[in-house]
Amino acid sequence: MSGPLQRQTARVRSDGTHEGFLRHASFRWLKIAGGISLIALLGYMMIDVQPRHNGGSWYGYTLGTIGVLLILWLSMLGVRKRKMSRGHWSLKAWTSAHVYLGLSLVVIGTLHTGFQLGWNVHTLAYVLMLLVILSGIWGIIAYTNLPRLMSANRDQTTEAQMLASLRSIDRQLHDAAQPLGQEHAALVQASLDQDPFGGGIGRRLSNRYPGCMTRYAHEQILQVTGSQPRVDDDPLEKVDSLLGRKRAILARTRKHLQLKALLEIWLYIHVPMTFALIAALIAHIVSVFFYW
Repeated sequence: MSGPLQRQTARVRSDGTHEGFLRHASFRWLKIAGGISLIALLGYMMIDVQPRHNGGSWYGYTLGTIGVLLILWLSMLGVRKRKMSRGHWSLKAWTSAHVYLGLSLVVIGTLHTGFQLGWNVHTLAYVLMLLVILSGIWGIIAYTNLPRLMSANRDQTTEAQMLASLRSIDRQLHDAAQPLGQEHAALVQASLDQDPFGGGIGRRLSNRYPGCMTRYAHEQILQVTGSQPRVDDDPLEKVDSLLGRKRAILARTRKHLQLKALLEIWLYIHVPMTFALIAALIAHIVSVFFYW
């Protein structure tokens, strides 16, 4: 490989163009997190703690301290995102470490409990930690799959362009419906008046809009236009065509908003759960040292 081409390839690799955060530096943080988990597991198996392993033993305190420090460091990812840098602690490296070290907490946290769980603040902190990790796993799945689906669905159009196309079709529908009879004009007006994305987050996530007036109006008008010979310059034919186009754009836009919501909704669970976990950890630590 020639010198300039080699340098160009190195720049591409350093920029991370073809390397995701999961594969960063040849899975460096997966190896580190796996090593930490293995050491913790071997220590748990080989170190004799009497009468049995528990969070109050010296080994339990060691694992607990490591776990708390990891959780506090992992929670700083949001702060890190606001700073731009490259190299070993680039955002991609930090995110990779966040993912794999976060997963290692399943091992560290579980071994810290000594498998002694109950209805108390200590178990609450453990359960919240698992919930944060589970929501983080969903975030990984979302960020590694949904952007590709969103790109394919948009087909080189932006969300703003899709919404602009809907507004343009609505204006054309308004004008085209003027010569129609009262019944058909009312159907078009119902389509124009309805918020096509209303219904809350549940509708958006499920992408189900059973009361869509655009679909209903199109189906009703299609029953008429489909049962008669096509006539040039027929206002109803034009409205039929416009409603069909509007339905197609609506389907694409709703799918885009569904994927966008699926990409973002986990943060509304992950972030609050993280703060709840930190609060539970504080209560856990205070209670341990208060009764120690």
